[in-house]
Amino acid sequence: MSRDDDDFDTAHEFDDVEEDSVEARVWQLLLLINPGDEASALQQFTDYREAAAGIAPDELVPVELVGQVIDWRAGFIVDAHDLRSLIQAIEELAARWNLSIDWDGDPHEDEFFDDMDAASLFATAYDSLAGFGYTLWAWETTGDRYAGWMTLTRDGEPLRELAVELDIHLRLGSEVS
Repeated sequence: MSRDDDDFDTAHEFDDVEEDSVEARVWQLLLLINPGDEASALQQFTDYREAAAGIAPDELVPVELVGQVIDWRAGFIVDAHDLRSLIQAIEELAARWNLSIDWDGDPHEDEFFDDMDAASLFATAYDSLAGFGYTLWAWETTGDRYAGWMTLTRDGEPLRELAVELDIHLRLGSEVS
C-alpha cells in the first residue's frame, strides 16, 4: 500500500456521520460539485469538519463553511465588481474537466469588459458548459459577492434538493441577475 492509499483510508474515518445529518448532506453536496473526483470531495469534507468543529451548532451556516473549503478548488466566491476574477474562477472550474468557455470575445482585452456585467458572464458560461453536460450554478452570499460551482447536468435535481435541505439559495447560472 502506498503512502497515498494509507492517507486515503485514514481520511475515510467518518463512519460517525449520521445518514440524515447536516454533515451527511454536506458530504453529498461535495460529491456533486466534485463530479468523478471523490478524493477532492473527501479532502474538502475533512476541511469542512475541521472548520465546523470550532463553531457552535446553532451558529453553523453550512454553505459559508463549504464556500471556504471549496474556494478556487470546486467553487468560487468573488467580488461582484471583479469581472476578471469571475472569469478566472469559472475557467478554473471548467479546466478541471478540460473544458473551455467561449466568452464571445477575448477576456484578456480591456474592451471586452466595456459592456459586460456578471449576469452576462454567468449566462455565457452556463450556455457554453451546457453543451458539455455541465451546469454552472450560483448561490446567494452575504455582501456584494458572487459565488458558484459546477455539477454534471444530470445532477441538477439532487443538488436542488440538497440546497433546500441546507438552506442554500441556489439558482442556475443563466438566472443570475
